[in-house]
Amino acid sequence: MKNRIKIISLIIFMVVAGVFCRPFVVTVQGSEEEETKTVRIGWHEAPYCIIDEYGRRAGYTYEFQQKVAAYTGWSYEYVEGSWSELFQMLKDGEIDLMGNISYSEERAKEIQYSYLPMGTEAYYVFVSPENTEIVSEDYASLNGKRIGVAKGSIQSELFLNWEKEHGVTAELVEFSGPEEESLLKLDSELDAFVTLDIYTNPATIVPVWKIGSSDFFFAVSKDRSDLLPELNSALGKIQDENKYYSQQLNAKYLKSLDTSRYLTNEEREWLEEHGTIRVGYQDNYLAFCAKDPVTGELTGALKDYLDYFADGMENASLEFEAVCYPTAAAAITALQNGEIDCMFPANLSAYDGEALGIVMTPVLMKTEMDAVVRQSDQRYFAPGEQVVVAVNEGNTNYEMFLVDNFPDWQIKYFEDTPAGLDGVAAGEADCVVISNYRFSNIAKQCEKLHLTTVYTGVDLEYYFAVRRGDTQLYSILTKTIDIIPDSTIHATLTYYSTEDAKTSFIDHVRENLVSILIGIIVIVLLILVLLIRSIRAERKAIEEERLIHALNKQVFEDALTHVRNKGGFDNYIAKLQEQLEQGKLTEIAFGMFDCDNLKQINDEYGHDKGNIYLQTACKLICNIFVHSPVFRIGGDEFIMILMGEDYQNREELIRRFEEAQKEICSSTKNRWEQVHVALGIAEYDPETDRSLNDTVRRSDQLMYENKRNRKVT
Repeated sequence: MKNRIKIISLIIFMVVAGVFCRPFVVTVQGSEEEETKTVRIGWHEAPYCIIDEYGRRAGYTYEFQQKVAAYTGWSYEYVEGSWSELFQMLKDGEIDLMGNISYSEERAKEIQYSYLPMGTEAYYVFVSPENTEIVSEDYASLNGKRIGVAKGSIQSELFLNWEKEHGVTAELVEFSGPEEESLLKLDSELDAFVTLDIYTNPATIVPVWKIGSSDFFFAVSKDRSDLLPELNSALGKIQDENKYYSQQLNAKYLKSLDTSRYLTNEEREWLEEHGTIRVGYQDNYLAFCAKDPVTGELTGALKDYLDYFADGMENASLEFEAVCYPTAAAAITALQNGEIDCMFPANLSAYDGEALGIVMTPVLMKTEMDAVVRQSDQRYFAPGEQVVVAVNEGNTNYEMFLVDNFPDWQIKYFEDTPAGLDGVAAGEADCVVISNYRFSNIAKQCEKLHLTTVYTGVDLEYYFAVRRGDTQLYSILTKTIDIIPDSTIHATLTYYSTEDAKTSFIDHVRENLVSILIGIIVIVLLILVLLIRSIRAERKAIEEERLIHALNKQVFEDALTHVRNKGGFDNYIAKLQEQLEQGKLTEIAFGMFDCDNLKQINDEYGHDKGNIYLQTACKLICNIFVHSPVFRIGGDEFIMILMGEDYQNREELIRRFEEAQKEICSSTKNRWEQVHVALGIAEYDPETDRSLNDTVRRSDQLMYENKRNRKVT
């Protein structure tokens, strides 16, 4: 009884103590709260800053600012004005922060830049659609003209350099108001205007010349230096969170203007004179294209594509005539003979296209490529080994695909795909290569022949092929390709593939009902047997799973450069962090590399030359830093880990690396072999770095500073 009284008394005491002590806990917590910083921020024109019809803020810069606030806790006070007005206010300290400012040494004397850019923008000389005096073929047509530009903007400096380079003499007129208002002065007070590509609208302004491009940054007033460390930290975390954040904002706000829906005057004149565009296509090639057996008309994804773009342009109507050919080779021959204007599907390299007098448009459709193999060989089939592959006679697309991706495979020709599948089943060939969208067409035959698919690990891209010299048609087709989203193309291909799959499945069920029922019974019995055996096999399965997991961890090689990849780096740095924490590691540094101009090389010379550029850069890094592990962690980014001898000699190695770049550039005229790599090296500092990831982040910052300084010089 006494024990019960003690317990009850203790409970009452705890309740009373909790009630009276709780307010004091709240008071203590409240005293630790930090004061939120209010930042005066510049708000200028769309699409960087937008207010929609419901009064909500949006835009490239606005959304980026909100992401920064998520990591800093800042609150914003928006100050509205034109870009030029706000930029002056930033220099005068009347606002604290502003986005969308390109870097220059002169500006850096008055404002502070973030170490990471917000994105990249391009600048053009624009004229009105009615202007016929200024033409892209003649720079001299700009002589004596009045050219508008935003006051104090980087495009003013770029235009003056471009003008000098091309021997042009024009009058530059600066405006302080919003650029959209200044553009209205075209053909009245101005002959042309220099501004960003985002303002392109063929209904009101037309780009004539691109004068340059530039990274743009957040900038901080000299009076608010306290904001810069927090801003840089937030930008680093945003990049860690999503490396492609700025590209996604670019696609959302800057590339959403539907400029491709307008044809130029030259394109419209060509279309009016030429008339119907004759499109050759390969028969029996669903889900891409085929001749409908009932109507005799084109069917497949290509039909939907042409139907969509017949009236897809804002200022012109397109007429297409589809012409069927038994093979892609026959369609290419017809294109060369002038029977048709373009053909699909084509998959020629730039070199093969040049030899045939043909050029490829940008990618229209893309597909994963599977190898159809015998079920008994599925487990052992390795795309990297030498195999005999069955190919249809006249299928140039697959021939080029194999030459480019599996040059060691031996090609054996068959009359058509069914004959090739029979050849695989009979052991005359090891596989048939086929698009994943086309498997439904052969699924029934594969089932009968006990064949299955293995992904080759490579995708096949399909283009329109156009005769070299048909520049207006090429431009028109490119615009149609630019409009339609990849998701729409994929949905169309899936639709035609699924329709065929449904028919094949129903036929299969009807013809094999008894076999299917027997199969179901066998499966049920097999499941029961497996359940009984699973208890015994559980321990063995766990050990095998651990072994597989250990082996998978070792697959960290980059396929292009043969150095280790991002997964390999993460695994490596995790082990180094353990050594660091155990006191086994003291001297270590990281070198971040970024290859300049990769996108330009890909655009101008093709991705094969871009690959050579990356391989050359990687080889140079490995040859100089011979004792340091090198990793490819992104499309054009590499990182190395300096320890031991390379760490001690890092200054000498940096000097040799810069000299080696110059030697390579002077020894070749091929731009894709001229290596230009930005480098930033940071040593681990136990006083400032909480982990090796902080050192990596500082090396990334130093690399961007090096990259920016190289651009300025």
